[in-house]
Amino acid sequence: MAADTTSPATLIALLHGPDQPGIVARVAGWIFANGGNIIHADQHRDEGEGIFFQRIEWAPSFAKAGDDVPSPAQFDAEAAAFRHFAASNGMSAQIAVSTHRPRIVVMASKAPHCFHDLVLRWKAGELPADIVGVISNHRDLADDSAHYGLPFHHTPTDGVAKSEFERAQLALIAAVKSELVIMARYMQVLSADFLKGVGCPVINIHHSFLPAFAGGKPYHQAYARGVKLIGATAHYATAVLDDGPIIAQDVARVTHRHDVAALIRKGRDLEKFVLAQAVRWHLENRILVFGNKTVVFD
Repeated sequence: MAADTTSPATLIALLHGPDQPGIVARVAGWIFANGGNIIHADQHRDEGEGIFFQRIEWAPSFAKAGDDVPSPAQFDAEAAAFRHFAASNGMSAQIAVSTHRPRIVVMASKAPHCFHDLVLRWKAGELPADIVGVISNHRDLADDSAHYGLPFHHTPTDGVAKSEFERAQLALIAAVKSELVIMARYMQVLSADFLKGVGCPVINIHHSFLPAFAGGKPYHQAYARGVKLIGATAHYATAVLDDGPIIAQDVARVTHRHDVAALIRKGRDLEKFVLAQAVRWHLENRILVFGNKTVVFD
């Protein structure tokens, strides 16, 4: 799928830094002084930390409807200038171009529901990205991947040293220049070395309402505790299992009448929705990670 050229490209900045008087006006003033037009702006102040967060989107002066398509160098120059401006005001800024379609690798095991949901949403044009490969430690999804026209890579884990199969996975991810990895119920724990070497964010879906029931078999844990709510959590993967910054969560009510199989069935719907929501927010540059938390400009 090619980059979106149906509308003029915009720049999207995610800013954070110590709160200070007039910072919103200074940001808007810089964009105005450089001929840009603000399309959308949202901000948040963390009262406890005294930190200012902002997502601001603007059309630069050189990207207007009917004009020639701007060059990447023009966007790079404006982004660099804005980062310099932000730094001069004590702010950190990450900037993206709205028409950029990140390259995605999906990692999966045997459970197919999150894999199919993501790919079908992508096929329907709901996810502004390009899925460029599927990596799995099982062959169960090989035929489905072929049906979708997606390259499938089997990296078996049984009887293979973790460092060995992770090296193979990292090589595959690097070869396709992936900018996001999605763990669509990939049932392996990623090592610290993998996360250090992957070179892009990794989003995981965990089948519980974290921080409750981290680790394996969370639905069995939930049943044993007799919970009245089950949930699903999408988060950025870190070296600490199921402890990364949380992006999205949702819950469903259950009763004593639900056995483990029923919890799993209900949970699958939550997992699909929550993972898709988190991926969409990431692709739309709506998530700002700060420490072990996220600010999501939804």
